[in-house]
Parts: sequence; structure tokens; C-alpha cells
Amino acid sequence: MGKAYQVCDAKDSRKLAEFLAKEGQLLLPMLDLITRTEAAVDEVIDVVGRATLEAVLLMSAQEVAGPRHPGKAAGEVRRHGRQGGVVTLSDRKVRVEKPRLRKKGPGVGAEVEVPAYAAMQADGRLGQRVLEILMHGVSTRSYREVLPEVAEAVGVSKSSVSREFIDASAEALKALAARRFDDLDLLILYLDGLVFGGHHVLSAIGVDADGRKHVLGLVEGASENAAAARTLLEDLVARGVKPAGVEGGRRRLFVIDGSKALRAAVDAVYGADNPVQRCRAHKVRNVCDHLPKHLRDQVQAAMRAAYRLPAAEGMARLRKQAEWLEVEHPSAAASLREGLEETFTVNALGLPPALRRCLATTNLIESPQSGVRRRTRRVTRWQDGAMALRWAAAAWLATETRFRRIMGYQQLWILKSYLDDAECGKQVAASRKVG
Repeated sequence: MGKAYQVCDAKDSRKLAEFLAKEGQLLLPMLDLITRTEAAVDEVIDVVGRATLEAVLLMSAQEVAGPRHPGKAAGEVRRHGRQGGVVTLSDRKVRVEKPRLRKKGPGVGAEVEVPAYAAMQADGRLGQRVLEILMHGVSTRSYREVLPEVAEAVGVSKSSVSREFIDASAEALKALAARRFDDLDLLILYLDGLVFGGHHVLSAIGVDADGRKHVLGLVEGASENAAAARTLLEDLVARGVKPAGVEGGRRRLFVIDGSKALRAAVDAVYGADNPVQRCRAHKVRNVCDHLPKHLRDQVQAAMRAAYRLPAAEGMARLRKQAEWLEVEHPSAAASLREGLEETFTVNALGLPPALRRCLATTNLIESPQSGVRRRTRRVTRWQDGAMALRWAAAAWLATETRFRRIMGYQQLWILKSYLDDAECGKQVAASRKVG
């Protein structure tokens, strides 16, 4: 008795397949799919699996006929539309649309096989391997890894996949650099850097008045690089994130690490009347790095306790702590005093505890950076900064699809009210001059 096959009725997957072939190798969306039941797995194989196979067939056809060119067709082998086909994957058959290729010449030209399709038809074991790869993607939800593996399994060259990767990541960087923010009321800007094989990329994330996060931009360079920091902020201004005093601009809260270059760039580009919150997690680490191990837990606990107090009281406690450290550990005392007032900015604004917890550190940008690292961890050779920028842009855009609103977003109106008060801005600028 023959083996029973499950034939998946074709849905309109052409657009998804073209997206995967052109851009999807790196930017395949992280889909929230329930994978515990057989029905969910079948749905994934039906939709994502078929689109993945069609993308592989498109790449295989491109290796024979070359890339598409606008205008007159060229080459001995030409594309001749599409036709239906069936690919066998272990215990199921999947209906696909495959490219049709024909040789150049008068009259009826000879049909040319798409190598990947022929391979999948000829080798029954290949279907099992492709299904295993797809199932790996289902279980891990790392779809960007599935397509190149399927492509290589059916004979599409690594160089072809690599070219698709480069094109996809370049398009991602271009799309990110072209974003406009004129219509977004961004209240908070987070700035932080990432390192890709020795190449630094400085990133910016904005939070709007509804608490939604947005990837704003990237620039090659470290957070300690004053020129890179200023370039990034000036680019944001050019794309609609305007400073106060300019039409369409406003005051914002900036959340940064302890970088002096970033701090100077904020004042230079956006003015001295914007509140700045220095990351407390960085400050605690920096102070403790100057202390012997037996004192670190004690000082760390004291600093965290002070950060929960009202601004004036908390700063007084930490100044006392610095006096106590001064005699035997002057470097730790100096680190604690440096930028002390700006570690209490969110306290001084009178924000609710949920908002203070979210805005007191750079965790909001550092947390999604783990997603960026996960999406780029397979790269072992970073050729240059341009490559790092491309991959960072693609990974950030993929990670952005999973962003949620920030903790305490319901109370953002309190921060907005403060930022809209021009007198508060004058007080901030005056206190900077005094300091």
C-alpha cells in the first residue's frame, strides 16, 4: 500500500517567497507561532515552509539565468513565467510555484530545469532533510537560519546566499537611514553602543508619548567617540527629531551611560535645557571597580538604597558615602561624585516608581541588544565597519518587531508635562551653569 501524503492547498505565497528570496535570509520575521500541536506545525510548513522552498527555487533559477535586468532579456537561458509543481517533504507534499526557464532561440525553446527543483524531485532523502531543517526553524523560531540551510541542501551555492545576505542587509540599512520622525512625539532618547568583532556601532532608540519604542538610527563609532555621537544626533535632527526652539521640536529626556562624549554631544546638538539621566547600573559598576571585593556588596547596597530616596536626600547620603571612601579609596570616591546629580534626574522630576525604574538605566536599549547579538552571533569574520553597520541595521529592525511598550507608560503624561514646561528647561540650563 502506498504511503499516504498530505497535499497542502496552495495559498497566495508568491509575495512572501519573493521577500524571502530577496531579503528574508537575514530579515525573516520572528513569528509568534504555537508549536506544541501538530496542527500548528502543519500550518507553519504550509505557509512558511512553502514560501521558503519557493524562495530557494527563485535563487536556484537566478544561478542559471542570472539576475533580473529591466528591459530586454539577455543570456542563453531566460525566465518564462511560473508554473505549478509539487515538492515531497517526507510524509507530505507541498504545492509550490516554481520559475520556468527556457533556452533562447526561435520557435519553441527547450525547457531548462531549475536545479534545486530537480534535486528535490530526484532524491527522496532530500525531502526528509529539508523537513528537518524547517522543523528546526519552527522549534527555535530562528527563521533567518532556515533559508540558507535549505538552499545549501538542494545545491544553491553559498556565494549566492551570501550575495543575498549583503543585498538584504544593505537594504535594511538604507531603510533605517531613510526613516522620518516628524510626526512622532518622542519624549525619551536612549543612546548606547555595541561591538561587532572590534567594530563599534552607536545606536539610538526613542520612546514616544504612548510608550512605544522606535529604532531611530545607527552610526559607526563608539559611545566614547565624540564625533560619532554628534554625527548620530545631528542625523536624528535632520530626520525630524528636532530640538526645542525649532519648529516641531521639543525638550526630551536623554538616558545615557557614563560617556563624556555622549554627554557633550547631547548639549551641543540639543541644548543644555534637556534633562539627562545617567545610567545607575553603569555608575554602580564603575564605583565598585575601584573597590576591593570585600567592600563591593556594601557600597552597592548603599547606592541602590540611596537611589530609592528623594533626590536631595539620596544625593546627601551618597556624598557622605564618598567622604567615607575618600581616605582609603579616593578613586572610588571620585567616581561616585562624578555626575552624581544626573543619576538622580528621574527622582528630581517626581516620576512614579514604575517610570523611575525604567528610565534610571540604559537597560531599555541594552536588553534588545541581546536580540541583536543573537541574530549576528554566527558571523565570525567582520570585514569592516560598513559590514557591521549593515548587519546591525538588519538585526535591529528584526528585533524591533518584538518591542513592547515601556513599563509605566500610563504615567508618561507626567514626564511630558515637565518637558513641555519652558520654565523647567530654564532651570535645568541654569543649574548646569552653576555646576
